[in-house]
Amino acid sequence: FDNLQDICPTDTTKKQTIFINGLPCKSPDRIFASDFKSTKLRDAGDTDKFPYSSLTLVTAADFPGLNTLGLSVARTDLDVDGMVVPHTHPRASEMLFVFKGVVIAGFVDTNRQVFQVMLKAGEVCVFPRGLLHFGFNVGYEFATVFSVLNSQNPGVVSISDAAFSDFDTIDDLVRKFIPFLCWTIRVSEMSHFQDNKLKIMKHHI
Repeated sequence: FDNLQDICPTDTTKKQTIFINGLPCKSPDRIFASDFKSTKLRDAGDTDKFPYSSLTLVTAADFPGLNTLGLSVARTDLDVDGMVVPHTHPRASEMLFVFKGVVIAGFVDTNRQVFQVMLKAGEVCVFPRGLLHFGFNVGYEFATVFSVLNSQNPGVVSISDAAFSDFDTIDDLVRKFIPFLCWTIRVSEMSHFQDNKLKIMKHHI
């Protein structure tokens, strides 16, 4: 649906007593330029604990200027071998931009086909709405990615949380699997590099 006014920053000063498909707007005489700025994505998150990543999601509830615009934004920080566990956003597609580092990102469609790409700083990929997606830091340095989602409340469904009740068990499995996966990807990259190097040498010979 189309907005009925130009701007409608969230009124965060009052307790919500009427529940609508969205958030109540501020009175026009209390709207300021600061409503359209946020510093919540400025600082890196804590990546010390498994899975060595941190997500900061900013929605219209935290960033008043986003209200009624159908947008939310996020920052994900990943330590070396860190991962974004498989999850979905039932109400949003996501565009991911790699600010720093090397990241493997991908999604799985309803035919169980995996679409996976390697992204370096400055590169972008998209995850279609509602599809399972994931990410790994496969570089040798800290990685930071930013995302824009086309919903002011995209929702998050974690597959591990939804499918497993024994969280310690699944946590242990993932802990063992991720280092092996990252090692496999790096070996594959090195083999690809060596193959290209041999082809170049043969060409020159």
